[in-house]
Amino acid sequence: MAPDLATGGAGPAPGGAGRPDRFGTEVLVVGAGPVGLMLAAELARGGVDVVVVEKRKAPSTESRASTLHARTMEILDARELLPDVGTPPHEPRGHFGGLPLDLTLPSTHPGQWKVPQAKTEAVLEERAISHGVDIRCGHELVAAGEVGEYVEAEAVGRDGVLRLRARYLVACDGEDSTVRRLTGVDFPGHDAGRELLRADVEGIDIPNRRFQRLERGLAIAWRNDKGVTRVMVHEFGSTAGPRTADVSFEEVATVWKRVTGEDISGGTPLWVNSFGDASRQLASYRHGRVLFAGDAAHRQMPVGGQALNLGLQDAFNLGWKLALTVRGPAPESLLDTYHEERHAVGRRVLANIRAQALLLLGGPEVEPLRALVVELTGLEEVRAHLAGMISALDVRYPVPGPAHPLLGARLPHTVVRSGGRERGSTAELLRARGGLLLDVGGTGVRVPAGWADRVTAVAGDPEPGSLPGEPGAVLVRPDGHVAWVGRYDDGDGLAEALGRWFGPARPPTP
Repeated sequence: MAPDLATGGAGPAPGGAGRPDRFGTEVLVVGAGPVGLMLAAELARGGVDVVVVEKRKAPSTESRASTLHARTMEILDARELLPDVGTPPHEPRGHFGGLPLDLTLPSTHPGQWKVPQAKTEAVLEERAISHGVDIRCGHELVAAGEVGEYVEAEAVGRDGVLRLRARYLVACDGEDSTVRRLTGVDFPGHDAGRELLRADVEGIDIPNRRFQRLERGLAIAWRNDKGVTRVMVHEFGSTAGPRTADVSFEEVATVWKRVTGEDISGGTPLWVNSFGDASRQLASYRHGRVLFAGDAAHRQMPVGGQALNLGLQDAFNLGWKLALTVRGPAPESLLDTYHEERHAVGRRVLANIRAQALLLLGGPEVEPLRALVVELTGLEEVRAHLAGMISALDVRYPVPGPAHPLLGARLPHTVVRSGGRERGSTAELLRARGGLLLDVGGTGVRVPAGWADRVTAVAGDPEPGSLPGEPGAVLVRPDGHVAWVGRYDDGDGLAEALGRWFGPARPPTP
């Protein structure tokens, strides 16, 4: 970790912890992309003071990631953000390595939804600001490290050096993370060997191509409702290699012509980039008071939108845990479950992306493998398995407790009714701050008084067949995953589960 930093500069924020020479906050988030904004909003929702520093001077207009999957849409619904997202185009079909795959699974939002990244960022930024998050654009982090019980950092901006002191720092600053470089954390894996060139182009008229494999390479093209065509191209046998400069539109147009025979050089590029099949993952997502989320924690080929969705779900897992730790009374050990849960999920996603990269970018030698995958996805069990993996609907955390179909999984969609009155859908019930104790079996289980400030109790009847295994009562974490299933207030481990996920019981008020 970095040594103590130089002093001087801004004064402390009201209520913030810090020395007089430093701007104090409870959590410093580095990076104002979708992951950083999602995390900041979740933390502020939990009552945490948050400062976000971002080196960009204004929000990006480049919508590089445009696909939101079912689990992410469920998360946005649970936070009442879908009205702000609007009604994006919806596709039940996605792909696995460029091979068509029906993503339909039980969910309120099955399939994939086309939301430009700029729109996702705008929605999350508005929510974060509405919760009081302090976003400092045009500030580039130059130093960060633990000093005693705090993290101290410096960011250089238009007004000089901003010196900060926080209880925790979370790096959400992308695949080239500055925090990762400054802290020197281990980031094992491999760099890109192959790449796709990509551009959004105005003024061209070419056929739509969905993962079309031609003799010389892979070509992808589609036009949006504004007349902008996104092209992506890979020439079989080409290698990525280290780039000394950003990819140019001339390079994209040249490779596109070699692969397709079409001339797009007369078009106007809106933005151009390349992405490769690099695959790296931090050995640990937590290093003391410094944590990592999104592409700062894992680097992968952004195929099928999984990278963005994986990062947003990292933030959703971490936000409530870090808020409970900062605001109390949860112990710091709760933060270790963030690494335990999300590192395993990330490892699995990176593995499936490596398989997809082989199917996408491999030359004629992978055709037998592609044919086999097509045959296998014709089997419903295989199709559902891959759809669950890509959509993240199958994520199940290793939560302690007796085996049950719901334990560790997300709470499936249902509508709870009581006395002929609708109490709410799964998403609506999760909008209450804190956890949820849902009695759907007439058990009479109640939240013990010592946890009533962190967990809301709801009793009623779910839609028939919506919750497997006749659960009786379920304790649901703020991220929607089931932490306990049982039928009794004690003897079934409810108090133990409450203590594990929400901290110790508060003593009764005299």
